[in-house]
Amino acid sequence: MFEEPLWMWGAFLVFIAAMLALDLGVFNKESHRVTSKEAAIWSSVWISLAMVFSGIVYLMYGQTKATEFLTGFLIEKSLSVDNLFVFVLIFTYFKVPDLYQHRVLFWGVIGAIVMRAIFIFAGVALMHQFHWIIYIFGGFLIYTGIKLFFNKEEADADFAENWGVRIAKKLFKVTDRYDGDKFFTVENAKRVATPMFLVLVVIEVSDLIFAVDSIPAIFAVTDDVFILFTSNIFAIMGLRSLYFLLANVMDKFIYLKTGLAVILTFVGVKMCLADTPYKIPSEISLVVVLGVLILSIVASLLLPKEVKAKLEHTAEEMQHRAEEKPVESKV
Repeated sequence: MFEEPLWMWGAFLVFIAAMLALDLGVFNKESHRVTSKEAAIWSSVWISLAMVFSGIVYLMYGQTKATEFLTGFLIEKSLSVDNLFVFVLIFTYFKVPDLYQHRVLFWGVIGAIVMRAIFIFAGVALMHQFHWIIYIFGGFLIYTGIKLFFNKEEADADFAENWGVRIAKKLFKVTDRYDGDKFFTVENAKRVATPMFLVLVVIEVSDLIFAVDSIPAIFAVTDDVFILFTSNIFAIMGLRSLYFLLANVMDKFIYLKTGLAVILTFVGVKMCLADTPYKIPSEISLVVVLGVLILSIVASLLLPKEVKAKLEHTAEEMQHRAEEKPVESKV
């Protein structure tokens, strides 16, 4: 399972811990509203670090491993963008002030790193023990991709009914007022959880749900646990800055979910073909994932939302007519 030496694991974990400490302890020590400029700088930093790391992988292990890392990074990055839509809904529902959103996302990332590590190690162990599970993962991704393709609208979410929130309210007394960026505060001489804590719980639950899709997807790229883990973590670490960069313009990317649906379906097919003569090479996967992502973004920017609405209305009319048309008897 472990192809890389332990010192590489140690060096990577120390690097991530140092970056997190630098983030919260130095650059974001005080709560503040993250500007688009700041978000753009940090997004560039994390993407650049991922590219540098891919270069290190290339020098140490060759083109195949580097391609696997980049493909895994792109898949996780593109799928994690879907999390951003949910983050917007969560912050809007709980009326989280802009000033405190960075802190809750920071701790959300810590939880996401722990959960992804557990999922990746468990998934690789399962695939090594029961290789046939790759077909279950592949079929699940194809199903998820097709479902996402035909159901792109976000449902109205009642996060108060989230199972994580219900458990939190059973374990802790919760106040209905914020106390800055604190997760717990003192009210009437008793320690209580604030709405910020519930926001963190919902974000962690949401990431757990998204991990069910994204983790099986990167198993299609490689079974090298180090490549899986590092590509996933680099994508997750840049998620906060990407949120603040895109939060106000996410409604413009109207075809992004279509692109994500295509990527999930493609990755599922790749997994199902893994043991056949038609196995899809990593280089082809990288080109397809990158191409679909770029096309969905370009189409969103070039094709007005009104045109999309008309096309969807036409499609709905055609489906309605098809359902009303009587089926001719073959008898």
